[in-house]
Amino acid sequence: MTTLRNFQNEIDAIHTRELAKQRGQVASAPATKEQPATSKGQEVLKGQEVHNDESKPQPNTDQSELSEEEEAAQILELLSAGNHDDARDAVAALLTRHQGELIFHIGSRPNHAKLYASETLSNDDWTGATRTEEQVRSLEDGLRRILEEIGGKTCVLFKGGADHPRSTILLRIPPLDVAHTPEVRCAVVGNVDSGKSTTLGVLTRGALDDGRGRARVGLFRHKHEAETGRTSSVGMEILGFTTSGVPILPNASNTSDVDAIRREKLSWDEISKQAAKIVSFIDLAGHERYLKTTLYGLTSGAPSCVVLMVGANAGLIGMSKEHLAIALALNVPVVVCVTKIDMTPANVLTETVGQVTKILKSPGCRKAPVFVKSMETAIEISQTFAAQRQCPIFSISNVTGEGLDFVRTFLNLLPPSEAEYQKSAIDQPLEYSITEVWSVPYVGTVVNGILNSGRVKTGDTIMFGPDANGHYQTSVIRSMQRKRADVMTAQAGQCVALALKRVKRQAVRKGMIIVHKSETPPKVVRQFEGQVLILYHNTTLQRNYQAMLHCGAVRQTVRIISMDHPHGILRTGDRATVQFEFISHPEFVKVGMKLLFREGKTKGLGVITRLL
Repeated sequence: MTTLRNFQNEIDAIHTRELAKQRGQVASAPATKEQPATSKGQEVLKGQEVHNDESKPQPNTDQSELSEEEEAAQILELLSAGNHDDARDAVAALLTRHQGELIFHIGSRPNHAKLYASETLSNDDWTGATRTEEQVRSLEDGLRRILEEIGGKTCVLFKGGADHPRSTILLRIPPLDVAHTPEVRCAVVGNVDSGKSTTLGVLTRGALDDGRGRARVGLFRHKHEAETGRTSSVGMEILGFTTSGVPILPNASNTSDVDAIRREKLSWDEISKQAAKIVSFIDLAGHERYLKTTLYGLTSGAPSCVVLMVGANAGLIGMSKEHLAIALALNVPVVVCVTKIDMTPANVLTETVGQVTKILKSPGCRKAPVFVKSMETAIEISQTFAAQRQCPIFSISNVTGEGLDFVRTFLNLLPPSEAEYQKSAIDQPLEYSITEVWSVPYVGTVVNGILNSGRVKTGDTIMFGPDANGHYQTSVIRSMQRKRADVMTAQAGQCVALALKRVKRQAVRKGMIIVHKSETPPKVVRQFEGQVLILYHNTTLQRNYQAMLHCGAVRQTVRIISMDHPHGILRTGDRATVQFEFISHPEFVKVGMKLLFREGKTKGLGVITRLL
């Protein structure tokens, strides 16, 4: 398992290096006359007429040399000294750099390690400036006035006790429109009957479950799903949060009438227009026969985190372990929700929690489990768990509602999925991966997917492909929607649906890409080389072995045409440089892309190192 961890580090290094190389080549090209669009935060602040006149005295510290915590402390000192204008300008600048959302801590902060372990804190376990309750209230009021002036709102997430007065505040500015709303993508996985659909139904609809599946009825897309109670397709649900951090729920959130829950649910465009932040849940299938669908959702959806549902009464069994292994192999942060705690005997619950803890701490996972039992823990862990290899564990009941507030707060504070793209991918050429294709009456062919780089707008002339012969076809973007709300533009990291003009449904398939029209379309390949690690195979892999390859939105059978192993065979745990060939048609892949191939219980992990 140490080999797996080392191999993942190597994959990440190759992926990062190749990405930087590809973007560096584009950056070194002659600049176009078109100026890059203003970032969302700058547009919002400009729209709210935040004046930052250069003639006004500015804080004398160079902001670029300060950490985020030091800048926040400086702003609080400006407020304490009554320097309201300078504090407002500093808050506006900080919000602009953080896409219009920021968490502020007033007063001392507890030691994270002891907070996460639920240990008693001594006087030495606190950091930051100590403040009185009156000072905390005064600073809260000052921040609230500043946000009102620049068109935003504050939300007090947590307020501390008498011994160490403290407050955690969310500062948020509403987006200009749906096109600029930040989004967090979460993939929801787990074994059959672990409570995935029920939990999503409660989170997105607001009404608690009755213990017999009432909350999930609105989520099923097919008749057989409603009859069996099992999800077989990749479902998508969204949860919106207002500028004040309040979840957007339908009016029927407190009713017990099943028909009312179905009838009164909010449409996606209604949620999108009210939301300052959207959490998108990719509801994946739990049954073994739908593993291919689940894998495709994990690789093509580019989730920020994987939410693993574990039924407290059953434990981490069956496909839950498989899903956890895949998430770890793809190096996606994991969050665990232990469900059904209301119906599970105390000894069984203790056993399940012990089992989850043991697996997460094992050499194969090497995660630090953190049990979220307070609002303060939920707030702090939301900002650190991905970088520090921590795994938050929530104990929830969809019948009583216990623990659900911690989950909602945690989701509300997660960094947006497009944040990493916004640093370097927005000014690159357009590259859009197609993950879904539909034929919509009176509209035509509609594709859904993620912008890997660049920008796109309605009316752009584009090329899509490759087709079976490796060619690209030309079309025009008729219209565009984000979360079913009409938008005119989209940028890197966002998930949008595009309506293509005069294109037949049969001409488009999952795994294709969309780029701007040019004389030199992107290169497509039939063969490529990759560094791979065999995670599991019960015998030996040899030349001409065939498996299903998942590489981003690409899903196709590949054949091994050669390998550099001295014996010409690969077993579990072996590493090798392997040459693959697509069986049916060429695809667009790039050096540095991560790949996962499987066949039955066989699984392999790797990265593309050369195109042939």
